[in-house]
Amino acid sequence: MSDAAQPTAAEVRAAAEAVKAALDRHLAAVERRSGDDDTAVYEAFNALATAAEAYDELLYDRYDEVTPFEIPGADGALPPYSGPDEPHALSLLIRRDYAVAEPQRLLAQARRVAGADGPADATGPGARAAVSPLAALGVLFGEYEPDEIASRHKEFGLEEGDSTLWVTAAEELPEPGEWLDAPFEHVDPERIVCRFDVSAVFDEDAEDDEDDEDAEDEHEEDAEDGEDADGEEHGAEDADRAEVVDARRSGV
Repeated sequence: MSDAAQPTAAEVRAAAEAVKAALDRHLAAVERRSGDDDTAVYEAFNALATAAEAYDELLYDRYDEVTPFEIPGADGALPPYSGPDEPHALSLLIRRDYAVAEPQRLLAQARRVAGADGPADATGPGARAAVSPLAALGVLFGEYEPDEIASRHKEFGLEEGDSTLWVTAAEELPEPGEWLDAPFEHVDPERIVCRFDVSAVFDEDAEDDEDDEDAEDEHEEDAEDGEDADGEEHGAEDADRAEVVDARRSGV
């Protein structure tokens, strides 16, 4: 336990009171909810998660102690939304990673787009254009929309990596040219309405979960008949709870 910037006992007590208040607000929101997509429940859930996380950190810093609970999915999760309730403008921030798996295919597609299909050693208007790998990327992304490249990436010799889409809300549309110098520099995480991530790591996690489930199934088959008959029902309840937690965290 570090002595640097150690919180006071009063700060820890205040954080504990904040958790209690957040619990009350969350329960009240759940009792009054109008449906599965009630935004008040999402907001109360995130507020409770934030309060609990803050208390846990202060408790550890002050007393070198931890709480018996954790917030599932808290790592890398979005902070509570604080943007406009009725946004008049949206910004989509998209990142897609690709590996150049087949450089020759990439070059061939770029030459085709450039309209030069003649022999490589020919001269004149019909000669094949000399296209470098960097120029090939410029040619293809200048000709096709990013969504079309995403759907046809194998044709261009590309292999998909991770991708993400962020939807952010704003009060009004920025002025023309306002952010062109630094388009991704000032992203406010509290204005992200939702985000959608695609990564091979999710597939690996799913495979690991399946392996764990297979191991558990084998253990259950070897168990005596007197084992708890409600195990399957409990597992389903845990899965349902995890889905609710994920939904609350993503705001979907």
